[in-house]
Amino acid sequence: MTTPSRSRWLALAVLCAGMLMIVLDGSIVTVALPAIQRDLRFSPANLTWTLNGYFIAFGGVLLLAGRLGDLIGRRRVLIAGLVVFTLASLLCAAAVNQEMLIGARFLQGIGGAAASAVSLGMIVTLFPEPRERAKAIGAFSFTGSAGASIGAVLGGLLTDALNWHWIFLINLPIGALAIVLALRVVPADRGVGLSAGTDVLGAALVTAGLMLGVYAIVRTDRYGWVSVQTLGVGAAALALLAGFVLRQATAATPLLPLRMFRSRNVSGAMVIQMFLVAAGFGFQTALALYLQDVGHYTAFGNGLAMLPAALTIGFVSLVLSARVAARLGARTTLMIGVSLMAVGIGLLARLPVTPNYVVNVLPSLLLVGGFGFAVSANTVLAMSSASERDAGVTSGMFNTLQQVGSALGVAILTTLAATRAGDLRATGVATAEALTAGYRLAFGIAAGLEVAALLVALVVLRRPRPVQAPVKGLLSESSA
Repeated sequence: MTTPSRSRWLALAVLCAGMLMIVLDGSIVTVALPAIQRDLRFSPANLTWTLNGYFIAFGGVLLLAGRLGDLIGRRRVLIAGLVVFTLASLLCAAAVNQEMLIGARFLQGIGGAAASAVSLGMIVTLFPEPRERAKAIGAFSFTGSAGASIGAVLGGLLTDALNWHWIFLINLPIGALAIVLALRVVPADRGVGLSAGTDVLGAALVTAGLMLGVYAIVRTDRYGWVSVQTLGVGAAALALLAGFVLRQATAATPLLPLRMFRSRNVSGAMVIQMFLVAAGFGFQTALALYLQDVGHYTAFGNGLAMLPAALTIGFVSLVLSARVAARLGARTTLMIGVSLMAVGIGLLARLPVTPNYVVNVLPSLLLVGGFGFAVSANTVLAMSSASERDAGVTSGMFNTLQQVGSALGVAILTTLAATRAGDLRATGVATAEALTAGYRLAFGIAAGLEVAALLVALVVLRRPRPVQAPVKGLLSESSA
């Protein structure tokens, strides 16, 4: 039975509201990190868990949540995700210590994963006609870009005018409205049933492995990179991830069918995706901390300072990327985007102790708009090379890698920056100079990750076969 046109667009509005809340939360937290650090007395390394707790839960649960949508119905998973995310936001706002905030952020990640995992599939189902589908996903993508831009400014405004607790309270009215409307306008669907099975053990292995891996990284500020503690926890993390791979090779209903990696473009694009988001999110967090710790920006000023990057990425994703890819091809478009990001982030490795925003920061933020070219083109390369039966899981894996890469990028770059700054302060270097040197190191490594992505694109990727209309609809979301 076909859903009436008006109801379909109302349902899309609900999905967009959920996406707005989830994307807004990611950027709104970044500019409030220094205030959270001061209030709850986080160490620089432990502070990353306010982001990583969310990223790891999101990435670890995303594939499982998508499978549950197939089994029990996507609307049920969507509403459950919105409820968990909204309630977890309330817990974040009420946090009085580090453990409570990190635990609530972990729950937010679970809720965000559930809502995000089924949204794209619901849009594809609601809008089977290619032209309408393109419009629907264009609106969905624009919401993602708008959420990032709004979050950067709103997070700073709320933190300065009120306090950081309000960056989480803002989710409550959006979440409550989305839940009520979802119950009214999103059409109910019936899954294939739990008897079809899902890989809960695989989800547990990958989530635990990622958590231990990030924990090993962020604790190097205390134990060092080659200590028994770090190597032991790191080895346990690798063992769990190896167990996940083995499980996927033997499970009757794997979360991640290994056959999809037989394609060079799929495998190469996955590696590139990890490098892209690790560098992108890691650099964004390091820059936000630099502007407030060294440049003495207010939280609101920090949000305004970061806004050009979000706006440029949104414009490139929605307006330019498809046109450039149509003319030059996805592989060339990807390399253009990665090159722009490498140059932009590399320039930040020369930041002075006393920054001039227009001269030292703004050019880099405009150049990292290449992220819009890179991610869109990289997704086209992967999706156009995936078989029809693996298109869904390939799309889900890209979302998963975005969260995993974000967690690893933030953990590695901020930990290295903090370690470098601490070592310099121990030798008598002034605090501002030591912090600047630490952040320069982080930006240099992020630029190196972009260069690595460029090399993988040159060596591994091949020209993809043409993308058919239904798959194009799947791609627009990843550019948000």
